[in-house]
Amino acid sequence: MTEATTIRRVLVVDDDAAVRDALAQTLELADLDPLPVGSFIEAKDHIAADFAGVVLSDIRMPGRDGFHLLTHTQTIDAELPVILLTGEGDIPMAVQAMRQGAFGFLEKPCATADLLAALERALKTREMVLENRRMKAQLETGDAAARMIYGQSDLSEGLRNRARLAARAGTDVLVSGAPGSGIYKVAEVIHLTSAQAKGPFVKRAAPTLDRAALSDVVAAAQGGTLFLDDLGGLALDVQSALIEALEEGDLRLIGGTTQDLSAAVEAGHLLADLYYRIEVMKVRVPSLKERPEDIPVLFRRYVAQAAEQSGLLAPEVSSDLLADLMARDWPGNARALMSAAMRFVLGEETGTGEDSVDLGLAEQMARVERSLLIAALRRAEGRASAAAKALKLPRKTFYDKLARYGLKPEQFRAEG
Repeated sequence: MTEATTIRRVLVVDDDAAVRDALAQTLELADLDPLPVGSFIEAKDHIAADFAGVVLSDIRMPGRDGFHLLTHTQTIDAELPVILLTGEGDIPMAVQAMRQGAFGFLEKPCATADLLAALERALKTREMVLENRRMKAQLETGDAAARMIYGQSDLSEGLRNRARLAARAGTDVLVSGAPGSGIYKVAEVIHLTSAQAKGPFVKRAAPTLDRAALSDVVAAAQGGTLFLDDLGGLALDVQSALIEALEEGDLRLIGGTTQDLSAAVEAGHLLADLYYRIEVMKVRVPSLKERPEDIPVLFRRYVAQAAEQSGLLAPEVSSDLLADLMARDWPGNARALMSAAMRFVLGEETGTGEDSVDLGLAEQMARVERSLLIAALRRAEGRASAAAKALKLPRKTFYDKLARYGLKPEQFRAEG
């Protein structure tokens, strides 16, 4: 892996088939996704405002040359990076390319390291542009799930869809997850996406409530939603009162928990009537350990929020830092990542506790790759074929990577 980025496509435009094929092979060896074409006519069909990639083009081509392609690209999307190649060694041409908005300019033949470094910068820039556009589009919609639940992984999209389904169902809901995973935020999303959205959203910690306090919060939540965090800690006599209030009142209950409430029922700490009332609609919040590919998006978002709150300029988030963050397990989940973002904005250590600063890019990216393999195996419950498919890797490549990191699929079968 050359960069902690989810965008890997490179549109390679060169009329010389041998050069085009050599470039494509170089990019493939760097785990990039080349899309080779031989002319502007072929290239323009792939250039669009939502193109999830960058353009690498020769300048000297018959008919419409690289400058024409650059102009066309800027007309379609001025923020789509175009890197131009030439064998001329023409400095005025390079100046003209940069003035016209080229992202970069390289002389052929260029060193592989220089080419990949330029492409990595372009891909990271493109990823940030598309992510910012996606977030802006979400803010302009009324979809609280898209606006408030961050992440681009399949697990994050599944969580958004599950929250929307729970909102439409109209039943009471149980939201579970690891500590710090964002249970409260998901509960709020369910409320804001539901028919009760215009009503109150009342949040309380269940263990702090007695019968009198419960009566007060139930009255405050009429016509809306009552969110009780740590539902398993609610006193038994208060649980009975809650069941009665739900049957008689006009409110919806969302219970939050970091525990297995079925075990609490078996132990006699939670009334079965209350448990079966809320477990009909369950929403589970995945941990960061399960979806490390979301960490770059989340961290950048939290850095921007922390900078706004503190009145400071947001520092640049380097790829090395993201690689280090993705390699961690994050037992504190989103809450811990928020704290790391605030420390980063304030110029303090991010608290990795490891010697990542002494690691080269290859070592850091190896850690990221290993974490992604582990996350895929966990999600697939140790089924290697399913994990390989999720990562879009050929089976042989997948098994080669497992061997490289000493991972065995059977290690993850008992975790499901």
